[in-house]
Amino acid sequence: MKKAILATKVGMTQIFADDGTMVPVTVLEAGPCVVTQIKTVENDGYSAVQVGYMEKKDRIIHKDKGGKKDIIHRHGVPKPIQGHLAKAGTTGKRFLREFKFENADEFALGSEIGVDIFAVGDIIDATATSKGKGYQGAIKRHGLHRGPRTHGSKFHRHQGSSGAAATPSRVLKGKRMAGHMGSKTVTVQNLEVVRVDADKKLLLVKGSVPGPRKCLVTIREAVKTQK
Repeated sequence: MKKAILATKVGMTQIFADDGTMVPVTVLEAGPCVVTQIKTVENDGYSAVQVGYMEKKDRIIHKDKGGKKDIIHRHGVPKPIQGHLAKAGTTGKRFLREFKFENADEFALGSEIGVDIFAVGDIIDATATSKGKGYQGAIKRHGLHRGPRTHGSKFHRHQGSSGAAATPSRVLKGKRMAGHMGSKTVTVQNLEVVRVDADKKLLLVKGSVPGPRKCLVTIREAVKTQK
């Protein structure tokens, strides 16, 4: 892997190609990502590049008039992470991720990775956390058929039989039943980069990308491309 970046999902829209066809696209605000650490085989056992994305305030502790400690920015960057980022000469970051680049030794500490590393026509993989749907029944969660609505039926939106009575006398693992739906890590492969706007840090990708708006999206060059 030689190309990867962290992005924020803006939303979906549509653009028109040169031949007049309409192309549905997902707009992503990608980067810039700051290189916060370079891991080597000698020190860490593997080669990778750690990057930070999105600004975040530091956690600050001060004493009030009563002498008690009062914490402001409670959800800010803690002191150990502040020291870690200070080595790279950067401020607090909301997200820290690692990429196993093939050319990890070519990156410099504190350098930026911008959206311009991608070009129109590149094939990428997008990874994000899917939308959470909460607790859902088997019909919505797995697309099962419902029961009859008339003739006195009392079976409407249940998943049906859960297993045999005597053998095996238990519900087998993997049975499609009601439960929590969504909030899973989803990767959509082989998406095409339609447009790159380096000035506005925007990346337009053909098709849909998992997750709600403003969610974190990891963009990597495609692992397996379609022929």
